[in-house]
Amino acid sequence: MLSVQTIMSALERIAPRRLAEDWDNPGLLVGSFAQKVNRLMVALDVDDAVVEEAIERRADMIVAHHPAIFRGMKHLRTDLPLGRRLAKLVTHNVAVAAAHTNLDITRGGVNDVLAAHLGLEKLAAFVVTGELDGEVDSLGRIGTLPAPVSIEEFADHVKNALHVSHVRLAAVPDRPVRRVAVCGGAGAEFIDKAVIRGADVYVTGDVKYHDAQRAVEQGMHIIDAGHFGTEFPVVSVLAGHLRAELENEHEEIEIFITNRQQDVFQVIT
Repeated sequence: MLSVQTIMSALERIAPRRLAEDWDNPGLLVGSFAQKVNRLMVALDVDDAVVEEAIERRADMIVAHHPAIFRGMKHLRTDLPLGRRLAKLVTHNVAVAAAHTNLDITRGGVNDVLAAHLGLEKLAAFVVTGELDGEVDSLGRIGTLPAPVSIEEFADHVKNALHVSHVRLAAVPDRPVRRVAVCGGAGAEFIDKAVIRGADVYVTGDVKYHDAQRAVEQGMHIIDAGHFGTEFPVVSVLAGHLRAELENEHEEIEIFITNRQQDVFQVIT
């Protein structure tokens, strides 16, 4: 069996911790670097369903996108949801790690996967977060479609490409779509940046009413494909990256993705 340390080293190569935003909390959050791992599960969130699934499927470790512990804790209350989850993980000796904004920013991470699903070409940095050895680090990506399409056609494409039940569209009249900005998760704070960069449409999640209104007033379409919808595609890709990084280790490890994770929102029609 591989150690948690070996897996964390692989995760560091995939999504270096230096890329993470200062406010973030990536890394090993539950368990010990010395723990042994035979079965590894990859998920978006460490919620109750995922914890139960990890225990039932005898996972020794969970690697998630969203941190299981995000803000500082002053107590471990097992009568509250977070404390109960953490206690269950410790009791069953399940280690937990997260790659959050570092996975958003890294090449081949959340936003490259999102852009690839939407068929974007000629990708460039969107919101620059840093630079190392001449390589620019960026939250989000901006790219182009092979040919212009109507906003209605593109919105339908986004829905189908991300396998979501719906998207929310705020559209402006008579503007075809060719240049597309994307930011997986919650990226409404970058609407003005997308406008400045000349995007015809901005695809993200968790968009508020007045944010969408502001985008339309500036002549840019906006598509809210959901926090879950824009990020979940990275889960299977991350599992593949981990398999590739660990394939030359002398010990075998089984890496699988959650089959119970679902969007917290349901659409009632």
